[in-house]
Amino acid sequence: MILLNQSTEQRGLKTLFFVASMAISCLVWGGEAVVSVSHPLAAEAGAWAIQQGGDAVDAAAAIQFALNVVEPQSSGIGGGAFIMIYRAKTQEVLALDAREVAPAGASADQFNGMDFEQASTSGISVGVPGALAGMEALRQRWGHLTLAQTLKPAQHYARDGFQVTPYLARAMRSSRLDHQPEARRLVRDKSGQVLVEGAVWHQPELAHTLDLIASSGISAFYRGPLARAIVMAQQRSLVGPAGTGRMTLDDLAHYQPVWRTPLEYQYHDYRLVTMPPPSSGGVALFQVLGMLDRYHIGHAPDMNMGSPAEMRVTIDALRLAMVDRARWMGDPPAGVVLPVEHLLSPSYLAAQSQRISSAHRLELDPPPASPEGTHTTHFSVVDHEGNVVSVTTTVEAPWGSGILVPNYGFFLNNELTDFNLVPRASAQDPGINDVRPGHRPRSSMTPLLVFRGPQWIGAYGSPGGVSIISTVLEMTQDMLDAGMSPSAAIAQPRFAVLDAVGTMVVEPSWSVEQLNQLRQQGDEIHVSGIPLGSVQWVGRDESTGKMDGAADFRREGTVLRLPDH
Repeated sequence: MILLNQSTEQRGLKTLFFVASMAISCLVWGGEAVVSVSHPLAAEAGAWAIQQGGDAVDAAAAIQFALNVVEPQSSGIGGGAFIMIYRAKTQEVLALDAREVAPAGASADQFNGMDFEQASTSGISVGVPGALAGMEALRQRWGHLTLAQTLKPAQHYARDGFQVTPYLARAMRSSRLDHQPEARRLVRDKSGQVLVEGAVWHQPELAHTLDLIASSGISAFYRGPLARAIVMAQQRSLVGPAGTGRMTLDDLAHYQPVWRTPLEYQYHDYRLVTMPPPSSGGVALFQVLGMLDRYHIGHAPDMNMGSPAEMRVTIDALRLAMVDRARWMGDPPAGVVLPVEHLLSPSYLAAQSQRISSAHRLELDPPPASPEGTHTTHFSVVDHEGNVVSVTTTVEAPWGSGILVPNYGFFLNNELTDFNLVPRASAQDPGINDVRPGHRPRSSMTPLLVFRGPQWIGAYGSPGGVSIISTVLEMTQDMLDAGMSPSAAIAQPRFAVLDAVGTMVVEPSWSVEQLNQLRQQGDEIHVSGIPLGSVQWVGRDESTGKMDGAADFRREGTVLRLPDH
């Protein structure tokens, strides 16, 4: 529980948190609201927003701001987000792109001569942050609370402190914090030791920043002294002048989130809806589902989940999707139309499917792959009216660029390293994901909404960089094909295909026999040192109409249920 000063308002917060937490072990109510978040205090922030009369979008904003305090290694106002929205009254589905943007001074060759580590820890990797503008765009369109209200839980956590969790304690030992004195000091106690699990962490500078935004609106972030501090902070470089960030005050002042047409795919009886490009996740997910359709995954005798035959075709379908991802996914230059309709057409997917076999590994001439960060987070919310928000949000790598904005207490992203580090534009390759001013780097984030007929039945997603695609695929197959409950699907051991070569990572719970079978076929497999993904699901029971949630144990996933008013 968060410790609060005992004002009347704060006692109300504390009481609500107790009631919401108790609801975890209670029966499910019809018409209830549910939040599923990777951290318990951020879940409590979302529950509080709903209890104050907020919509799902108010809860999403409160969760996003709280995560900046309690899980800053993964997301925050220095980063960006992809947001899927379902409005129950109108049955409208919308997609909001609050991804970071390359500054006007960016160029395709800006990373020349740098390796990923050098680039991603220098200001040259910092994109114009979009998370705050995205949350405000949601609130202004549908919210019932003020921006200041949605910031209250985050302000309490930052000012009054909270106990460091195991996941955060591990992240505080990251070497990415070693490049800047202010970042090093932030995660250390008065004796200079890195904070440990159970220690109380106070962030007065971040509390001050949140206070500024609460009193002056998001203009306090995108203009004025705070904006100048962001521009100065991203001028840090580990590789000399070439690594200096190119963001200007004008870039910040002109940032705008973008409303995009959602990407939809009919999969058996289900309609799946997610983010379009510059996310690559939805296109890749739908391609793999289409390629595997003829195998009747989860139903055919030799196609049980995790069987050798099922793994073979799934791995190779993911590899084929990675080929198209590398060439065609991104924020295209002017005049280039992405061939998404062709890539998802039945004829193309049928032809791709014929290339894979359960009997042998597919031989490919793969395009080059680029590394991606994995420290992202996902949360899902459904309110009492049935409105849904599904958000994947990130600062990219652990602690983003590792650059803390001095005196303001938050980290800047390193999102521009999601562009091609080496330009690819040529007669053979359009270089769609090359760095371009004002463009957004390719992402794998895949916040997903699931419908059967007109009825919304689920929302989920995951962090994990390019492994997001595999994780969301596995969840989708386990639930929709194998009929598993969301909790059972979350508990399954995971694997991820990271590139067209077929480089794979698996969780340690995989058996030696399974690994040997795949290695004998030529797959390059590594046992992951960290859990893969962190899925947060909310949904509706189709038979009863009641809401429920499931959260991933791989972090500190928490489901809170709030009874109808």
